[in-house]
Amino acid sequence: MPLDLAKLIEEQRGRNYELHREHINPQFARVLKTIGFDRCYVRGEGQYLWDVEGTKYLDLLGGYAVFNMGRNHPGIKQALRDFLDQDVASLVQMEAPLFSGLLAEELKRRMPNDLDIVYFTNTGAEGVETAIKFARRATERPAILHAAKAYHGLSTGALALNGCESFRSGFAPYLPHCREIPFNDLNALEDALRSRDVAAFVVEPIQGKGVHIPTPGYLREASALCKRYGTLFVADEIQTGMGRTGRFLAIEHEEAVDPDIVILSKALSGGFVPVGAVLTRKWIYDRVFFSMDRAVVHSSTFGQGAMAMVAGLASLRALDDDDLMNNADRMGTMIRDGIEAMVPRFEFLHGVRQRGLMIGIQFGPPASLGLRTGWSLIHKMDKNLFPQAVTIPLLDQHKILTQVAGHETNVVKLIPPLCLNEADVQHFLSAFEQVMVELHQFPGPVWRVLKKLGTLAVTQRARARPEKSSPV
Repeated sequence: MPLDLAKLIEEQRGRNYELHREHINPQFARVLKTIGFDRCYVRGEGQYLWDVEGTKYLDLLGGYAVFNMGRNHPGIKQALRDFLDQDVASLVQMEAPLFSGLLAEELKRRMPNDLDIVYFTNTGAEGVETAIKFARRATERPAILHAAKAYHGLSTGALALNGCESFRSGFAPYLPHCREIPFNDLNALEDALRSRDVAAFVVEPIQGKGVHIPTPGYLREASALCKRYGTLFVADEIQTGMGRTGRFLAIEHEEAVDPDIVILSKALSGGFVPVGAVLTRKWIYDRVFFSMDRAVVHSSTFGQGAMAMVAGLASLRALDDDDLMNNADRMGTMIRDGIEAMVPRFEFLHGVRQRGLMIGIQFGPPASLGLRTGWSLIHKMDKNLFPQAVTIPLLDQHKILTQVAGHETNVVKLIPPLCLNEADVQHFLSAFEQVMVELHQFPGPVWRVLKKLGTLAVTQRARARPEKSSPV
C-alpha cells in the first residue's frame, strides 16, 4: 500500500515542534520557541511562505541561500516529474551517467576561466572536504589557509577552516596544518604563503557571516599571489554562487580572478535534491586520479544521482529563463538605497553592505545617552542579542523572515530568493522603518523583550557552567 502523503500531512499537521523536541533537536526547537520563530510552515511559492493558519510571510532567508530560483519553481518541478516518469536507471555506479556529464558541461560553460573537470558532491561541506584533499594531493603540501570569520561547513575538515569559535568549541583537535589569516589583507596572505608549504587558500568571495565584502582588487591579487607561490586559490561560492550577487559567481565582480577550484552547492539544487559541484583544473584532477587503479580514490555514493543532476540542470535553466541575475542586481540596489536613506534618521543604523541580493544591515552604538544605556545593557547580558530586536518584530509584526548574520555580530542578513519584486522590497523597507522607529523608543516594548531574552541567556549560561568538584 503506497504512502498516502496528503493524509499523513493532514493527520500530523502542527506537530512539528513536538516531534523535533522528542526526536531530532530539542535545543533548536527551544531556541525557535524562545524568539517566537516557532511557526509551522506548510506551503512555499517563490519568495513566500504560508503557515498552518494560512498566514503569508515574505521569506528573506531563502533557506540559507538555497532557494535562489524561488520555492517550488514550476519549471524545476516539471523537470523532476518528467524525470520520475522516465524510470531512469540511476546510481548504477559501474557506468558513466548521462545527466552528470550534461550538468558538468553546462557548469564549465559558466566559469570565468578554464576549469576542466567537475566532481559532484551532495553538500557544500563535502565540496570543501574535496578541495582540501585535491589541493594536498596535487601540491604535495600540508597547509590550508582560511580567513578569520570564515564559514566553510561543519564536517571535520571544513570545521578546521571555520573562523567562528562557537562552532569549533568542543571538537578539537582539528585537522592539522590549517591556518587562519585576516580577511581582505594581502600582506598577511603573502606572509603566510612565503613558507611555500601552503596547498590552498580557501576563501569566500563575500563572507557569509557578517556579509563582509573585500576591497576592489583583493580577490584578483590574492589569486595572483597564490599562483606566484604555487598555492591553489579555492573560491568557496557555495552561498555566493548561482547568481546570488548579480553574477553567476561572485568572483566575476572583479576582472582576472583566476581560481584553481570553485565550489558550488545550495541553490544548484533548486531546493529539491541536494547537489554540489567542485570544478577544478585538469592537472589537479590528474594528480589525484593518476591511474586506472585510482579511478575511484575519492568518490561519493550519491554524488552523481540522476535526479540531483536533473535538478541542477533545471535550476540553471530557470536562472537564465527568469533573468534572475539581473533581477538580483536591481532589487538588491533598491534595498541598499532604501536602507542608506534611513541611516541619518536612526542612531543604531550604521550602514549596509550589499552585492546583488546578499545584504548585511549593520548596527552600532548610538550617540544619545538613553539609547547608549540600552545598547550597553543588552550587550552586557548577551553579545548575540541586539539584532534580535530587528528580526523578531519583523517576523512577529510584519511577517518577514530574516536572520542574524553571525555570532556576536550586530548585523541582520538578507539572502532572499532572487525572484523578489519591487512590491516585496517596498514592503520590507516600510516594515524595517517601523521597526527602527520602535527600536529607538527607549524604554519601550522592544527593549522589554530584549531584556527578557537577555535574562534568559544569562540564566542558561549559569546553568551550563560545570559545577566545581569537592576537594578529595
